[in-house]
Amino acid sequence: MSNILTKEAITHQVERLAFRNQAFIDGRFVDASSGETFQTLNPATGKVLTDVAACDEKDIDLAVQSARRAFEAGVWSGLAPAERKGIMIRFAELIEENCLELAVLEALEAGKPISECFNVDIPDTANTIRWHAEAADKLYDAVAPTDKNVRATVSREPIGVVGAVLPWNFPAMMAGWKLGPALVTGNSVILKPAELTSLSTLRLAELAHEAGIPAGVLNIVPGLGHVAGKALGLHPDVDLAAFTGSTEIGRKFLEYSAASNLKRVVLECGGKNPQIVMPDVNDLKTVASNVLAAAFWNMGENCSAGSRLIVHRSIKDALLDEMLAQLESDWTTGDPLDPDVNLGALIEKAHMDKVLSYIGQAKSGGLTPVTGGDQLHEESGGYFVAPTIFDDVSKDASIASEEIFGPVLAVIPFDTEEEAIAIANDTCYGLAASLWSDDLNTVHRMASAIRAGTVSVNCFSEGDITTPFGGYKQSGFGGRDKSIYAHDQYCELKTTWIQIT
Repeated sequence: MSNILTKEAITHQVERLAFRNQAFIDGRFVDASSGETFQTLNPATGKVLTDVAACDEKDIDLAVQSARRAFEAGVWSGLAPAERKGIMIRFAELIEENCLELAVLEALEAGKPISECFNVDIPDTANTIRWHAEAADKLYDAVAPTDKNVRATVSREPIGVVGAVLPWNFPAMMAGWKLGPALVTGNSVILKPAELTSLSTLRLAELAHEAGIPAGVLNIVPGLGHVAGKALGLHPDVDLAAFTGSTEIGRKFLEYSAASNLKRVVLECGGKNPQIVMPDVNDLKTVASNVLAAAFWNMGENCSAGSRLIVHRSIKDALLDEMLAQLESDWTTGDPLDPDVNLGALIEKAHMDKVLSYIGQAKSGGLTPVTGGDQLHEESGGYFVAPTIFDDVSKDASIASEEIFGPVLAVIPFDTEEEAIAIANDTCYGLAASLWSDDLNTVHRMASAIRAGTVSVNCFSEGDITTPFGGYKQSGFGGRDKSIYAHDQYCELKTTWIQIT
């Protein structure tokens, strides 16, 4: 695979795209049982890309039956970990070999900049699959420290049938976060992509089958969330539901579990993440670059987006000046298929209207954006919003307290360390945070006080595949994505107590 992304290569790939738009059940592509479809659009133009199978309760049941048969037959769950490892590594290789195709699919359907898809999202998906595969034959079970007349083992077993429901903002990457640990530990998986972004996930299913993952072990059921997603959450033969998306919908999966078979539930939900900048920082250029990335990467459609800049009053204006200069020179909003574009389109018109309504509320409340605040490129038919910054925002304002999931940054000044921590923690969320300080004591003291699952210091980062990702409070429930800890949630622990006579 060439690591050079050119307009010519992108155009050629677009011209030869063949959309996989059927469900993938029991090793083959099939129409929805009802024959129904839904349209998926290009957010940069508002035009239809293709019609996708609209799966319902019957299709979910067929997929669960297929997954259960495969699990009980042991065609995957019964393999030695090293065998699963080899197949999963081949899966990762096929993702890399088809990187440009997958990247174009995501840029077209999600409105994401092609350079991000090609250089970050798809390589990260392959790396995640490979990393978890490499762990397959390196995790040991345990022997408990019992009396010498007893031998007690503690072993991991796959939980069984996993239902995974994905968000639309990072389709392939989030599929990798679920599939890596769930498949490596021996489970069968039914994956429901977001209805707005099904295409790259369906292509991944084809690559997984080509790599050697047996029929029934991985099933992809596109459909509407309130139909297919709900059916998956309520199905009595699904052992675990893993969901990434809004806190509102995450709550429903807890309800589905309680109303059905008390299936285990793992949630990665929303965030309203703080970026705290202390007055002792000297390199404002680096701070500004990271603050902008945290706020506007992926058009702010990111659960870990740093949408609250909590900055000491003494350096606020200087930092803001540097941010505005970099925003003008380094951040271009436009066609997602242009490799020079940094910001693409928002996912759909309804979401664009929601983001613009938050901006409108802030303006009506007396705030004036120091930059942005408008829809862009209306002539394209797409859903573009300029990166927007509001200064001197009250911590209680809606743009400072509610998850907007768009390119909107609220700048909140503070005077004392205690005030900064209080503002940062004054939220129902606790997913991520960034902290900037040149003083080591301040770093340790404040990082410990911030209530968030990931705290990045002197950078914006979610960590890497070796570190767990998830949140405190209403940002998460039941487990973590990424790292070796992700394996635990897809396993049951079994104690075998042997009396020695």
